[in-house]
Amino acid sequence: MMMALGLFVFSLSTLPYQELKRRRGWRYASNNRVGRKPARQYVGEVDETIVLSGVLLPELTGGDLSLSVLEAMAEQHTAWPLIEGTGHIYGMFTIDDIDTARTLFFPDGAARRIDFTVALTRNDDIDMLGIVTDAIKEAISL
Repeated sequence: MMMALGLFVFSLSTLPYQELKRRRGWRYASNNRVGRKPARQYVGEVDETIVLSGVLLPELTGGDLSLSVLEAMAEQHTAWPLIEGTGHIYGMFTIDDIDTARTLFFPDGAARRIDFTVALTRNDDIDMLGIVTDAIKEAISL
């Protein structure tokens, strides 16, 4: 397992990414001062983003099914836990974009190569314990 987003597992047989880009930032407000440099004050973090990109060769790796699962997850409009295979927990992320480019086609029109990019944005406003507790209560009431 390379990484898991919710129940979707990135691996060599599903969606093996070749590059992971992570962006974090911090915001500062700037106030001009007479005769001095502007003063800056920390006002919070900017959105943390992760972009996974890679190449699918459907004969050897995942293909349309793996991409369809990610698209279905994105259509749920919810945040999913992102956990690296090393055990590192990145946090809760929403799927913002899935871009694909298909090249090198078979005679039937199926692509031999699919370049993909998946853009994720951190969204830790979700109360995971609350979600789990609600799910347990609902299961017990059945």
